Amino acid sequence: MQNSNPNLVVSRVPGTWGSLLVLVGFMLIGMAVGNVLAVMVLAVYLGADTESVTALLTQLFAEPEKIPNGWNALMIMQGTVHFFSYLLPTLIYWFYIERRTISDLSTERKPVWYIWVLAFLLVLAFIPANSKFIEWNQAMDLPDALSGLEKWMRDKEDQLSVMTEFLTSYTSFGQLLIALFVVTVLPALGEEILFRGVIQTKLSQELRNVHVAIWVSAAIFSAIHFQFYGFLPRMMLGALFGYLYYWTGNLWVAILAHFVNNGFVLVMMYLHNVGLVEINIEEAKSMPLMLITASVAVSAGILGVIRKNGREAGTSASRKI
Repeated sequence: MQNSNPNLVVSRVPGTWGSLLVLVGFMLIGMAVGNVLAVMVLAVYLGADTESVTALLTQLFAEPEKIPNGWNALMIMQGTVHFFSYLLPTLIYWFYIERRTISDLSTERKPVWYIWVLAFLLVLAFIPANSKFIEWNQAMDLPDALSGLEKWMRDKEDQLSVMTEFLTSYTSFGQLLIALFVVTVLPALGEEILFRGVIQTKLSQELRNVHVAIWVSAAIFSAIHFQFYGFLPRMMLGALFGYLYYWTGNLWVAILAHFVNNGFVLVMMYLHNVGLVEINIEEAKSMPLMLITASVAVSAGILGVIRKNGREAGTSASRKI
């Protein structure tokens, strides 16, 4: 008999927490290697010697527009670090520690074709609802006793906002393709395999409650981005991806949803930058209440269909075993 639920797969590695610590160790090593390699590549790309590369990197993060080819440099940095910090360590862990294959991340049952369409539409339908979580998170105000922490968090957020605005200022189709690969493809693969495929699965085994595992994984997923004033909306997205994975039994559905979420923003920014659409999606944080209400209703309806289909598919699969 084969297990039809990816969250109940019995690990070959003794001790869930111990194996997760091994994964964290791989990620820390990968992050260190990724940063070193990224600096070496940027030093060559920017024509900097070992003495000036540190100053160039500092300016790259603070004032990227003043660095020649700064946009490409940031993309190289972000892509290299992300690959070595998330995707590569997770795959090494999965292949050589868990001794499993990519196919083990999903069940044998395949979602029907319209589930893929619904997952695509769900991400778009959820945008207005998530705008309210963005608004609430942005309005977060810490007590006076934590004013120092709040200032540090605001400063980090402002720095990230400068980088985000610069990275989404592209006007060429070639830059859009590069951005889609670095900001969409790599995170969709690396983060979903890590947070949903591995962490959510391992937590579900240990805690024996898939809903707790989904939300804890989503919280970790959001926290690791270190964007404190975007924690809540990113956690909601993480939970959305987690339920898609759980109800469909297919990690590729969650990867598709993640890809659509990031890719939609990039495409809309490109269309705005070239003058084809007036709305700037990065500035459209608050939306009308009626639109938000409709977004909640449509998102809930789509999730209901996906959940029902997943249960029926799971029951059908179990009868065949």
